[in-house]
Amino acid sequence: MKATGAVVAAMIILSTGSADVAEAPIGAVQCSGCHANAARAETPVPPLKGRAAAEIAEATIAYKSGARQGTIMDRIAKGFSDEEIRAIAAWYAEQK
Repeated sequence: MKATGAVVAAMIILSTGSADVAEAPIGAVQCSGCHANAARAETPVPPLKGRAAAEIAEATIAYKSGARQGTIMDRIAKGFSDEEIRAIAAWYAEQK
């Protein structure tokens, strides 16, 4: 089943707390499945919201290349180009 634009927008708003979904790059919603954005959420997966874009991009590209080991991030990262990774990282860095 394909998600409609409205469903994807709602998922981004709920996961990030941001209503500025027009600026969210494609793929950003996938990150929120594991990376909680609520400060009260207790998870071993670090939040992305507000983190430095370079830090997010470097880690994701390292997973993609195999330089960094992960349980699932290596497989997820391979689905994105480096440009898409940087766009997602920049968007999460801007979220407050």
